[in-house]
Amino acid sequence: MEPGVGTREPSLPELLGGRSGAVDATLPALGFAAGWLLGGSELTVAIAAAVGVAVLVSAWRLLRRRQPRAALLGLTGVLVGALVAARTGQAEDFFLVRLLSNVVSALVWTVSVWVRRPLLGVVVGAALRQRGRWRRDPVLRRAYAAASWWWVGTYVLRTVVFGALWLSGSVVALGLAQAVLSWPLVAACVALSWRTVRARLAAAGHPGLRHPQPATVPS
Repeated sequence: MEPGVGTREPSLPELLGGRSGAVDATLPALGFAAGWLLGGSELTVAIAAAVGVAVLVSAWRLLRRRQPRAALLGLTGVLVGALVAARTGQAEDFFLVRLLSNVVSALVWTVSVWVRRPLLGVVVGAALRQRGRWRRDPVLRRAYAAASWWWVGTYVLRTVVFGALWLSGSVVALGLAQAVLSWPLVAACVALSWRTVRARLAAAGHPGLRHPQPATVPS
């Protein structure tokens, strides 16, 4: 089949996956906050609640064969957070791993744009099995770079919010913030990224994500 014949141009929401992973990632944090609140600020109760929820979520996803790797990585993150909090004795340190991961993500996404390898292009290009061909298309590469700044902003926002709450020791607020800044923020970021990419491609008369044009699209 010729490219573009009988195929529909995919959207970023479709390529970047559904909301289930982001929603599932918030549940252990909410479990930790609930355990802390209902357990009378007992760290062991909060940790047990978070780990219990994480195990149930991972088991559910594994049984349904939905992104088993993501399920195991999510469980690992919760266990690491629980170990950090247990070792320091500070409940807010359960969220320290998430805070640091957002700092690192903001830096990595920023550097990827600076070195002309925007991570949004890497992710979408891998999903479309383009083997880096998108990097040789200047219009597509610039579109991914522009859209990647939305993701940088997302990680910076989380870093600021999580950092302020972590410094103040606001355990319940950290759990709620993780829920609010997970799926709703990701959904907004994906929508804005898709709008940015689509507008850039349309302005240049580009045929779409599936069709990198290294030779015919002017730089």
